[in-house]
Amino acid sequence: MRKAQAKKLPLAPDPRFNDKLVTRFVNNIMWQGKKSVAYDIFYDAIDKVGKQTGEEGYEIWKRALSNVTPAVEVRSRRIGGATFQIPSEVRADRKISLSMKWLIRYSRERNGRSMADKLANEIVAAAKGEGAAFKKKEDTHRMAEANKAFAHFKV
Repeated sequence: MRKAQAKKLPLAPDPRFNDKLVTRFVNNIMWQGKKSVAYDIFYDAIDKVGKQTGEEGYEIWKRALSNVTPAVEVRSRRIGGATFQIPSEVRADRKISLSMKWLIRYSRERNGRSMADKLANEIVAAAKGEGAAFKKKEDTHRMAEANKAFAHFKV
């Protein structure tokens, strides 16, 4: 018998934009429990995005996040001794989680001086529909499209 699923703790909105999504993003940036450092990195990046584009940095970050959000993904499923990649819709909560993790991961892999610089550049690229995080989303969608023939194996 399975145990009950863990309850999600409510997130406090961030101090600057009063948005829970920002808090969630900062929690993903954070390493070793250093939340204030993560907030500094995020706010610096948002300011740099604003300077680079001449628009509101927060709005561009939201656009970048929505551009990187996947709609479908492939899941491995073993059927009759063979493993198939089966395309499936992504849950709303997982969509946000994946897009944040991809943005942060590919920011870390970028070249640049500080994490704030790298994050700012990745946000700008994602907002334009470029960059590694956006490419990851496109690849995920392409994989799902290529394996559409196995969609009838859905769980």
